[in-house]
Amino acid sequence: MNNIIDKLKEKRELYKELETEMSSPDLLSNREQYKAKAKEYSDLKELVNMYEEYLVLEEEKNSLENMIEEEAAESEYATLARKELDEVVEELEKKRNSLEEMFLEEESEDLKKNVIMEIRAGTGGTEASLFAADLYKMYSKYAIIRNWKTSLISLSESEMGGIKEIIFTVEGASVYKWLRFEMGTHRVQRVPETEASGRIHTSAATVVVLPEADDVDVEIKAQDLRIDTFRASGAGGQHVNTTDSAIRMTHLPSGIVVSCQDERSQHKNKVKAMRVLKARVLEKTQADRRKDVSEQRKKQVGSGDRSEKIRTYNFPENRVTDHRIGLTVHNLANILEGEMIEIVDGLIEADKKLRLESA
Repeated sequence: MNNIIDKLKEKRELYKELETEMSSPDLLSNREQYKAKAKEYSDLKELVNMYEEYLVLEEEKNSLENMIEEEAAESEYATLARKELDEVVEELEKKRNSLEEMFLEEESEDLKKNVIMEIRAGTGGTEASLFAADLYKMYSKYAIIRNWKTSLISLSESEMGGIKEIIFTVEGASVYKWLRFEMGTHRVQRVPETEASGRIHTSAATVVVLPEADDVDVEIKAQDLRIDTFRASGAGGQHVNTTDSAIRMTHLPSGIVVSCQDERSQHKNKVKAMRVLKARVLEKTQADRRKDVSEQRKKQVGSGDRSEKIRTYNFPENRVTDHRIGLTVHNLANILEGEMIEIVDGLIEADKKLRLESA
């Protein structure tokens, strides 16, 4: 906590400097600069206010400790002070935890963002595509529990109601904070419906979670794009086969390609494809940056690599195991219904400890 306190002192000084700057005539005459400073000031306000509340409690704790030390051990004042001290210490602990969480969120602006999620069937054929569909349903139901909104970007279905690939957005309060650790390879162990001998099969699906990029995060220049149109395939009626509404967008500098054919409107497909492209370009930029701090990456809860095996869903044992934090729970059916809070909270708590250690 000491390292964080030092940084909080710096943020409070910055907050006071911004307060002074914002009243200067020079800044008031420059609308764009004033707007930027006002946002920075606003973003710091809640954190600084909570830090000052923490300092008041700490001062109160020190005063009570001094009073107890000065009074006779069995005096009435000492007894009352000890009781009050217990309450202040408890409140101080709660405030410290809240302050740590808010500080870490302040340090990671991406945590407040909406996300674009991609689920792809991996090894295991039809069973893998059915598992991908199960994962999509799980995240959709978790979103409902969290009061988030999901919107489909593109879908490639397989036989028996499975999913080869699905891309969708999740929008709401701090979505990336709660979903960022879902990225990686998810493995399922169960007996497929088509397996006559009752043999357990192991299949997999990969999940990608991308914080949605703002224009400030990623600039996509028109000259860096190649946009091709083509006729959509799959379900959708006669219109699908007669109109070049599908979009393939290529970002030439990075080689990233995005396709979208979910909408009948070419314009709508172009808008959706651009959202995915910006998120993938941002992810690539961040991944390149993480390579430069490989030692720091080792401290994270998982590497964030989509190929890393992160979780196993074992149907015969009614078990879900998250391999990164060694957490096993025996309520697989509930988890597939979106009741993921125990696992998600465990991952966030483990990450918080590691980040505080390296703050």
